[in-house]
Amino acid sequence: MRIDIIATIPELLDSPFQHSILKRASSKGVIDVNVHDLRKYGLGNYNQIDDYQYGGGAGMVLRIEPIFNCIEKLKGQRAYDEVIYMTPDGHTFNQKWANSFSLKKNLIILCGHYKGIDQRIRDHLVTTEISIGDYVLSGGELAAAVLVDAICRLVPGTMNDESSALEDSFQDGLLAPPIYTRPAEFNGWKVPEILLSGHNANIEEWREEMAYQRTKALRPDLLEDE
Repeated sequence: MRIDIIATIPELLDSPFQHSILKRASSKGVIDVNVHDLRKYGLGNYNQIDDYQYGGGAGMVLRIEPIFNCIEKLKGQRAYDEVIYMTPDGHTFNQKWANSFSLKKNLIILCGHYKGIDQRIRDHLVTTEISIGDYVLSGGELAAAVLVDAICRLVPGTMNDESSALEDSFQDGLLAPPIYTRPAEFNGWKVPEILLSGHNANIEEWREEMAYQRTKALRPDLLEDE
């Protein structure tokens, strides 16, 4: 999978992709994440990428030309399945979106900044708009890092044990059940006996029940569609 991220502050993305799972996946050639500095496509002697709003109002807006030129250059090199714009008023990102994007081959992620981007980019070039929550960040770079991490861990070859991702919260519409490791007892706090029984069928049944009970207690909204 190849992911191209268009950013106004690309330095914010240096660290997230240089550690842990994403670094290993990149080293193995499973994913290829490329960050593009929008200012390299800026206008004039000062590489301008923003301007005032038509009609007045506070806040600068990213201009249409730099974004258009960057996307067109990328599209001239390969076909893209999606052009994703990170914005607070997009679709709320969840595991279903992550699963869907993980099946794609090539993605462009556009990071907003300032007040946002010229609406014409959203109307004519963006295919999907994504939000990571009902709040506003200074820019879309950190949101893009969240998106990429959630997507890439689902790509085959990224994780050492691919079945692990299938057991995460939300994959089956439920929260994950409680998990434990050694020692079996600490400070008088004991691991549930069922997990020490070695009876796989009973353990799986317990985990399914615990997942349902945790979801009912903590996120009952996930059960509303049942």
